[in-house]
Formats: sequence, structure tokens, C-alpha cells
Amino acid sequence: MAIDFGKKRTGIAVTDELQIIASGLTTVNTDELLSFLKTYISKNKVELFLIGKPKQMNNTDSESEILILPFLKNLEKQIPQIPILRVDERFTSKMAFQTMIDGGLNKKQRRNKALVDEISATIILQSYLYSK
Repeated sequence: MAIDFGKKRTGIAVTDELQIIASGLTTVNTDELLSFLKTYISKNKVELFLIGKPKQMNNTDSESEILILPFLKNLEKQIPQIPILRVDERFTSKMAFQTMIDGGLNKKQRRNKALVDEISATIILQSYLYSK
């Protein structure tokens, strides 16, 4: 499961049993994320939480990393049985937006930030799957 953590919304993507194709699952309000994850893993198999690590162009952590760290500690404490892997998420939002354009979505549809977050999570997961 890939998580594109955001201050307000968080995009989530999952893969198939064979771990070949990433698919967008949903976008949830970040304040409901931990509850959503607990419910989801009670009904579905999750081997790994793949969480985006926002980086600046000079490879330093971006400002939003400060928001992610408390969530990570809480996640580790409340769902310790599932390992967490951090991955560079640079350019995923731009790639998601381009994917929306390539997919023929109109301007109004492309303004849907929740969809951008979900597509970003899918890109994070698909990139990880390709690298395996």
C-alpha cells in the first residue's frame, strides 16, 4: 500500500496479489487516515506501507516532512506488524497532473486535488513495483 501523505488529504494506492499493477484506492482526510488504515488492514492483506518522502531539488527534506514524522511514529505504534518504507516522491504531483491531461480529463476534473493525491500514490507504488 502506498500513501501520499498530505496536510489535509492523503492519497492511497494498492497493488494486486502478484504485485504487478498499482491502482488508486481512495483519498481520505488526513485526520481520519489512521482509522481508515486500521479498518482496511482488518479486511485486506497489506505487506508494507510505502510512504512518500518529500524532498527538495537539493535532496534535503521538504517542509512537509515535519507533518509526516508524527504520523509515522503513531503508525509504527498502532500498526507495528506492517513495515514502513519511505520513498522519494519528488515530481509525483506533476506526473499525476500530466497523467490526468494524457487521460483526457478536462480542466475542472484536473482541479480535483483528491484525484491528484490518489494518482500520486499510485505513481509512488508503481515506481516501487518496477524497482523490485
